[in-house]
Amino acid sequence: MAVVSQPDRPRGRGRQRSPSPVAARAIAADVVLLRPERVGDPDVAAALQARAPDLGVVVAFGQFLPRTIRELPRLGYLINAHASLLPRHRGAAPIARAILEGDRETGISVMRVEREMDAGAVALVRRVAIGEDEDAGSLESRLAEIAASAITDSLDAIAGGAITWTPQDDSHATFAPKLEREEARLDFTLSAEALVRRVRALAPRPGAFTLLGGEPLRILAARAVEGDTGAAPGTLRIDAGGSGLRIATRCGWLAVRVLQRAGGRPLDAGEFVRGARGIDDIVLPT
Repeated sequence: MAVVSQPDRPRGRGRQRSPSPVAARAIAADVVLLRPERVGDPDVAAALQARAPDLGVVVAFGQFLPRTIRELPRLGYLINAHASLLPRHRGAAPIARAILEGDRETGISVMRVEREMDAGAVALVRRVAIGEDEDAGSLESRLAEIAASAITDSLDAIAGGAITWTPQDDSHATFAPKLEREEARLDFTLSAEALVRRVRALAPRPGAFTLLGGEPLRILAARAVEGDTGAAPGTLRIDAGGSGLRIATRCGWLAVRVLQRAGGRPLDAGEFVRGARGIDDIVLPT
């Protein structure tokens, strides 16, 4: 057995080089560990071949896997647990994209790793409902546990000769590319419902944001309130008694629950309002 992980990278506030969590776990367990800059290099394939692997499991590796690696195990393939109901949301950001698009369910698909990203045949699918207020962070945690169980069950089925691989229907494929920074910026000419989905999809990191006084203001939790705002999109209003704040949108109010100034800590809306001055009725950029 061996573990292949990314090379040590600068991490944390001090930016000190340190192993990935997977590499650190392998070191602690005294498992053979490879940390190549390029997994496709011939010496990496040779080192893996020397371990005579039966199968390989890929989890968020972040490098293209050439055919020499994909077909190296005795069984001739690698498997991966992808966080979507394939062929929907192939790509780097399936969890965030599912929330952004208003999906009511998602899940884990255990597939064979092929050259085309997330396009391999699927053996096992686990479905889960997406909570009405669930953000990407909490959904990712739930799916990680499900993925571990699904991989274990798939390995048992492979070992028992009971695995069945079903090709994906490419005609139903949708794609989930990595979110760009500009997608995190809130556009208040959209509806409150659409903005809530964006807040949830980007929480807790990197966080949806707007600009207040020219500085980024991250909005980490919010809800939509129906009704005519009678105000221009982006207008910020403090609730009666200073208990919270709302932002006018094209359709309804975005009622902010948790927000964070640059360099500060997350605050609930009431706490933020108590420390803010002169923000009532200002118009945030759209």
